[in-house]
Amino acid sequence: MASSTNKKVQIWRFDRDLLSGFVNPLTYLTDSGVELLSLSGVVTTVPYEEIRRVHFVRDFAPIGRQPERRVFQTRPKLDGLWVRLLFKDGETFEGVLSNNLLQLEPQGFTIVPPDYSYNNQRLFVPKCALSEIQVLGVVGSPLRKSVAKRKSVKDQIKLFE
Repeated sequence: MASSTNKKVQIWRFDRDLLSGFVNPLTYLTDSGVELLSLSGVVTTVPYEEIRRVHFVRDFAPIGRQPERRVFQTRPKLDGLWVRLLFKDGETFEGVLSNNLLQLEPQGFTIVPPDYSYNNQRLFVPKCALSEIQVLGVVGSPLRKSVAKRKSVKDQIKLFE
């Protein structure tokens, strides 16, 4: 069953302006931009060209409360593609992208940030905001899972014979 709740978001624009509001997670990506219901109750569409990142947040934290971590300190534990995003203005950001191609949006990428226990739960980054995206690793690949071999009866040591 589809979710009917709106999610809290903060949209970081390239002009360093911050927009806070709510989006419907199923329909917020339109052809022209991100549809945002602002805190004052006005529905606007923010064009993708103006958006650096869309943060899905737990609460509307004041700016500068705590610096967010932009890179992983160790290899991530989440399954997916570990990626490094390079923005047009030179900023870098790492995250984990889903390894399922059916979950990729045509307008951009939804990633899990390095510190998802912080206020940010996930991020949406428009493709037009990026100059480069690098895959740093595949975490939790089904090809790497090894099944422990069971020893046959003839390989066991005979202690009491």
